[in-house]
Amino acid sequence: MLYPRITPCLLVHKKGLVKTVKFKNSKYIGDPINAVKIFNEKEVDELIVLDIDATVDNREPNYKMIENLANECRMPLCYGGGIKTASQAQKILSLGVEKISISSAVFDNPDLVREISTEVGSQSVVVVFDVKKKLFGGGYDVYTHNAKNKIKQDLLELVERVQDLGAGEIVINSIDNDGIMNGYDLDLIEKVKNRLNIPMTALGGAGVLEDMGKAIDKFGIIGCAAGSLFVFKGKYKAVLINYPNQEKKNQIINNKL
Repeated sequence: MLYPRITPCLLVHKKGLVKTVKFKNSKYIGDPINAVKIFNEKEVDELIVLDIDATVDNREPNYKMIENLANECRMPLCYGGGIKTASQAQKILSLGVEKISISSAVFDNPDLVREISTEVGSQSVVVVFDVKKKLFGGGYDVYTHNAKNKIKQDLLELVERVQDLGAGEIVINSIDNDGIMNGYDLDLIEKVKNRLNIPMTALGGAGVLEDMGKAIDKFGIIGCAAGSLFVFKGKYKAVLINYPNQEKKNQIINNKL
């Protein structure tokens, strides 16, 4: 049975964990393995780890790092970064990862979604769209390579296309809201969710647990992911790995915070 998920998202840059603001100004926040150990203790629903260097540097995934993370992880793990082929996806899943996420490779080779889902099952294939509001005319643009390259295709058409190709989940990551901690772009979530019949996760903007409660109350079964919310504490953003306990999660899901 599907249920709302509350998911930390960790960014790996130069082998360390970082947090960005609008995909810029990365701040080092610690060691990936140490963060995973803490999240294990807090019994998180699942964990997303994105290597933000791999695609930009045009290199393969760091399989040793992925193996180390998977060996330590006690919750379902989704990894993304540098995946361009079905064989790479299979290798990563063989290391103990439950899901792989792809982004820029989808636009270079749209059939990659079908190839990977045929090989490993659609439930293990996540497509991430990094999106930003258009300057004029409304709507959203899709970007790759850490928001450096704009894709000249319509977001909603792309979402439907990858769903038809066999994606098992869509993650919508708001570039405008990344690291701002002022809440999700609910209008964006609504536009995309109305086109989908597969699970969706929203990322970018959550600053307090109530932001997740609002999204779940409005959209029902949806994944709510966040970076800053789970690695910072207080107005001065001191680095502190955190995650709500089961009582708090129930309050979030039932919008009773």
